[in-house]
Amino acid sequence: MEVIEIENLTKFYGSKAGCEQICLSVSGGQIFGFLGPNGAGKSTLVKMLVGLLRPTSGTARLLGQPLGDFTVRRRIGYLPENFRYQDWLTGREVLDLHASLGRLPGPEKRRRIEAVLAMAGLAGRERQRVRTYSKGMQQRLGLACALLTDPELLFLDEPTSALDPLGRREVREIILFLKKAGKTVFLNSHLLSEVEMICDRVAVIRKGRIVAEGPLEALLGGAGEAEVEVELAGFNPQLERAVAGIARKVQWAGEKGGAGGGEESKIKGRVVLQKQADTARLAELIVLNGGRLYALTPRQQTLEDLFVDLVQTKEEAPGC
Repeated sequence: MEVIEIENLTKFYGSKAGCEQICLSVSGGQIFGFLGPNGAGKSTLVKMLVGLLRPTSGTARLLGQPLGDFTVRRRIGYLPENFRYQDWLTGREVLDLHASLGRLPGPEKRRRIEAVLAMAGLAGRERQRVRTYSKGMQQRLGLACALLTDPELLFLDEPTSALDPLGRREVREIILFLKKAGKTVFLNSHLLSEVEMICDRVAVIRKGRIVAEGPLEALLGGAGEAEVEVELAGFNPQLERAVAGIARKVQWAGEKGGAGGGEESKIKGRVVLQKQADTARLAELIVLNGGRLYALTPRQQTLEDLFVDLVQTKEEAPGC
C-alpha cells in the first residue's frame, strides 16, 4: 500500500517557488530519506504534507486520504527541525499536554507516556523542567511527542541533529524498530551516512525539484561507472596508454620511473572505468603490458558522492 502519494505538488511564496511539481510515492513499512541542501524545499514539502502549509497546486494523499483529512492527523507523527516547548513545564507535563491534544483517553495516555519515555531514553528525567534539558534531551523529548499517538506514519526532520554519537545510534535503532513494527518513516536528514545505513529509498531535491529518486542500492550503482584504485610496479608508457584506452579518467600518483636503490618502485593510480565489467579487463591490460599488479581495490560510490554530484551538476527533473 502506498501511504504517501504526491502528484505535481507545488508551493509558491509570491513569485518564488518553495517546491515545484513534486511527484513521489512511498510504500508502507519503508524508511524514506528525503535529502537536499539548505533551502532546497525539504521543509516546505513536509509542512504541506502535515497540514502546516497550503499547496499552491497539485494533489497528495496520506494513508489513502487527501491532504487536510482530520481523521488521518491522529495517525501521523511529526518532529519538526526547529521546535520549542514551554520551558517551565516538566518533560512529563509536555507529554501530557500533547497526549491531550491527541485526544488519548486516560488509561491509554498514561501507558503511551511511559512507553515513549522509555523509548526516547528519558525515563527518570521526566520530572525535570524542560529549561534544564540539554539540546540532546530536548531532541529526545520532541521524538517522544511525535511517537505519543503510536502513529502509522512519521515525519522526522533532522531527528539526530543535536545528539552525540551514542544518541544518534539509539535514534537509528528506534527508527529501525518502528519499521519492524510496520510503521513508515519519512526522514529529512543532513547526516548522509546515517541515511545510507537505514533508508530503503531516497529522493534528492534541488532548487525545489526532485532530481533523483529510487531504492538506495539502485541509485548508488545507477551511474554504471566503476572506480578502482590500483598499485603496481613496472609502469611504462605502453601500459599508461593501454589503461587510458579503456578508462574515462586516470590519475597516477608517485614516480613513474623504474626501480631505485635495488628496490622495486611502485606507483598508485585512481582509474574511473565505463562499467564494472571493465575491472577485469584493467587487471589484464596491466599484466599484458609489463606491469606487476600488487593491489586492485574497487571504490564503492557513497551517498555523499551521489548527493554532491546531483546537487552540483544535474538539471532539475520534469514533473510527473
